[in-house]
Amino acid sequence: MKLIAKLTLALLLVSMPAAGAQLYRWVDEKGNVEWRDTPPPAGAKQVEQRTIGGSTISTATLPYTVQQAMKNFPVTLWITNCGDTCDRARAHRARRGVPYTEKNARAHFEEFKKAAGDTMEVPLLFVGNTRLKGYLGSQWDAALDTAGYPHTPPIGYKPPPPAAEPPPQAAQPPSAEPSAPPQPPAAQ
Repeated sequence: MKLIAKLTLALLLVSMPAAGAQLYRWVDEKGNVEWRDTPPPAGAKQVEQRTIGGSTISTATLPYTVQQAMKNFPVTLWITNCGDTCDRARAHRARRGVPYTEKNARAHFEEFKKAAGDTMEVPLLFVGNTRLKGYLGSQWDAALDTAGYPHTPPIGYKPPPPAAEPPPQAAQPPSAEPSAPPQPPAAQ
C-alpha cells in the first residue's frame, strides 16, 4: 500500500506544470514572430524572455472594496511644503492608508489653478468630484468614509512617494496671483 501511495505522489509531482515556466518570444531571420518554451536560436532578433506563473493567487493586491473606491472615487491630494497644515494632511492620509495621487501645486501650477477654482489653497483634497480645501480631519474622514475607503491601511498597501518640489525659479507659488504680461516699450 505504501508503494502505491509513493508512486501516486511521484506521478502527481511529475505531471504538475512548473510553477515558473519560461516563455521566449523572438523574431526569426524571415521576420516571423516565434513563441516557444525553448531558448531562441543564436540569430534571433528582439528576444524577450517571460516567466509565466503557476496557479498561485496574488495576495499583494488591494481588497475589492478599496479597488472599487479607487475606481469610483479616486483620491488626489494637491500639496506643497506648506508647514504644519500640510504635514497634518499627509499624516492623516497615511494613517487611513488611502491609495491616492499626490500632486505638487507648485510643479503643476496651471493644472492646480484649474482644479482649485476660486481660491488657490493647499492642501486641496479631491475624493472623486468632492473638493475639500484646507485641512479639517473630520471633513476628510466623512468624504473618505462616504467613498468607501477603509479606516486603516489595507494589508500590503505601500504609499506613493511624496510629490517632488520643483526648483525655486521654475514655478509660481499657489498663493501668488499671476503677474501681468510685460508691456511693450514706449515709442520714442
